[in-house]
Amino acid sequence: MSTFELVAENLQFPEGPIVMPDGSVILVEIKRQTLTRCWNGKSEVIAEIGGGPNGAAFGPDGAIYITNNGGFAWHDVMGLTVPGHAAADYITGRIERVDLATGKVERLYESVNGQRLSGPNDLVFDKSGGFWFTDLGKNYARSKDRGGLYYAKPDGSLIKEAAYGYVGLNGVGLAPDERTVYAAETETGRLWAFDITGAGDVAPGAFGLGGRVVCTQAAHVYFDSLAVQANGDVCVATIGAGGITTITPAGVSTHTPFPDLLVTNICFGGPDMRDAYITLSGTGKLIKTRWPEPGLKLNFAPY
Repeated sequence: MSTFELVAENLQFPEGPIVMPDGSVILVEIKRQTLTRCWNGKSEVIAEIGGGPNGAAFGPDGAIYITNNGGFAWHDVMGLTVPGHAAADYITGRIERVDLATGKVERLYESVNGQRLSGPNDLVFDKSGGFWFTDLGKNYARSKDRGGLYYAKPDGSLIKEAAYGYVGLNGVGLAPDERTVYAAETETGRLWAFDITGAGDVAPGAFGLGGRVVCTQAAHVYFDSLAVQANGDVCVATIGAGGITTITPAGVSTHTPFPDLLVTNICFGGPDMRDAYITLSGTGKLIKTRWPEPGLKLNFAPY
């Protein structure tokens, strides 16, 4: 297990970390329903989001964009915080914009082609200023909404469904050349790759689903959010195995364990982009470790 330092604790299911130039980290607390800043063992709420803020990324206008899953029911399982089915007050998922100067939350999208968004999960901006995002779907006691891959513009002028029908797409990231968008499928432990053919368009795949499977894990694990390294390898937070699974574009995977069954996200920062910040969501912690390879710098990132 890699050595690491504790950045913050007592967080309520942290996700979506963003490294800031001053060394602080902005993230969402899904259970707390907030956008939060963490530094030196402290945390403060930037904005009350509501629902289930799940992913966060800086847009070209300096605002933070949120993928909001609409809310989970929550459970304590052997001392770990675990998300469950749709919350009792769940209505819809949505995409939101947060003005950091004022804390104002603006709803941009809650449907596409007349279909409501079920559970938007994560997002990544391309160089043009548009963003790809995943929809995990939503679980109920006896049924499940499937998920998909989407593309939107931050000014509210465009939202497109690129691919649909997956068993919950979660983490999303762009290859360094931005010709491929990767998405992690939670319940199958698969990493999908979608060849980009236009703004919000991807090449068709087999059996009616877009994309191609890069890798499937031999053990039964759940894939969560992801980050791409500068060399093009994909680092996927892995639930069950409790760690980060690094997958090459050719499908070769290695695993780095961390002490939480619900390792949910990873992001990179620091002068050499080798500082990895990882969310241990079951125990409510944000940790920092040195990574073997530098991460890919995100478009519009503040560092």
